[in-house]
Amino acid sequence: MPAAPFHLAMPSVRSTSVIFASPHSGRDYPASFLAQSGLDRLAIRSSEDAFVDRLFDMAPELGAPLLAARVPRAYVDLNRAADELDPAVIEGVARNAHNPRISSGLGVIPRVVAGGRQIYAGKLPLHEAETRIRTCWHPYHTALRALLEQTRQDYGEVVLIDCHSMPHEAIEAHARPGQPRPEVVLGDRFGTAADRAVMDRVEAAFAAAGLRVARNAPFAGAYIAQAYGRPSRNCHVVQIEIDRALYMDEARVAPLPGFAAFRRLMSGVVADICGGQRSDLPLAAE
Repeated sequence: MPAAPFHLAMPSVRSTSVIFASPHSGRDYPASFLAQSGLDRLAIRSSEDAFVDRLFDMAPELGAPLLAARVPRAYVDLNRAADELDPAVIEGVARNAHNPRISSGLGVIPRVVAGGRQIYAGKLPLHEAETRIRTCWHPYHTALRALLEQTRQDYGEVVLIDCHSMPHEAIEAHARPGQPRPEVVLGDRFGTAADRAVMDRVEAAFAAAGLRVARNAPFAGAYIAQAYGRPSRNCHVVQIEIDRALYMDEARVAPLPGFAAFRRLMSGVVADICGGQRSDLPLAAE
């Protein structure tokens, strides 16, 4: 397993109730895991939200924490419940009530990557799945819960921006004839994970950057939004999905030449979400 399942970057001066998190951008692939899989390294990275952590890594400079996974999604999915175990890939797991995420091979220990490609030739022992959950899933969520609770105590509210990317083909598949395709999809589980005012504020930040925004379709929010979004308790979660075609070559899992410019655009979005001025931050070396 990776040396540490996540990296937490805290601002030198905290100035906002907003937290940014990227649970699917981890890219520390254990050699033992790669040896278990019949997929090559490029194929296994297809389910990764590659470089999303870099798109938001200016958040601490703007006063907000950034919690970024180091463990890869294909190894353990931090945006699933710890008990979403797939009997088709883990030995000794009983079949439970229908769960569409498990049925599609995307439980907490994924069975497939993008395109439905099988990660393993056979099943994993239950103790291995439990070890991954104990050493990776639980530490990430312990850190996330602590951040949420401390922020709510300090500011009276907390807004978690759960950062993801979406394959361009997913947008194409859900596009409505004659309608412009969204470049960013915001999910609040149809109002149950965040107040409308919070969603309006996040949408306005992306719109000000010239990006087309949709809400809750085709992505409304997964486990993190469901588990932590409690508007009645002043805890708001907004899931963000960004079209990968805006900044990366999906086939090569590599940044596009315009990655630096898009990251600069995102620094303004992050500043707006945090309630500050739009930023002209210097770019990190690419």
